[in-house]
Amino acid sequence: MTESEGSKKMILVIEDEPVLGLLCRRVLTASGFDVDVVNNGLDAKKVAEEKDYALCVSDVRLPGMTGIQLYEHWKATKNPIAERLIFITGDTMNNYVRDFLKKTDRPSVMKPFEPEDLVKAVRKALS
Repeated sequence: MTESEGSKKMILVIEDEPVLGLLCRRVLTASGFDVDVVNNGLDAKKVAEEKDYALCVSDVRLPGMTGIQLYEHWKATKNPIAERLIFITGDTMNNYVRDFLKKTDRPSVMKPFEPEDLVKAVRKALS
């Protein structure tokens, strides 16, 4: 591993839509990040215990364990990734989701989004 590879920030993307997960990986990798993508909350919970991610980008609605449940689990277990989490969602009309995002004050990117919006949100969260 070269020095530049070793200094790349690791990002976990949790997205159940395969095309969107692939897009996130490509956009973030092209922006200089190492990216792991999983498609459900249960797998995310497992890999986040095995690796130290600089940031997590999670869909709100996921099979098995939602992004909200995952966030609440990480908060309860004091996993620092809970404070380094960006939500992506297309469910902006749902009062529960809107209230949750407002209450937690976690950054969010609304679907559909432009690739540069995701990169901008990630860079801001890491700064």
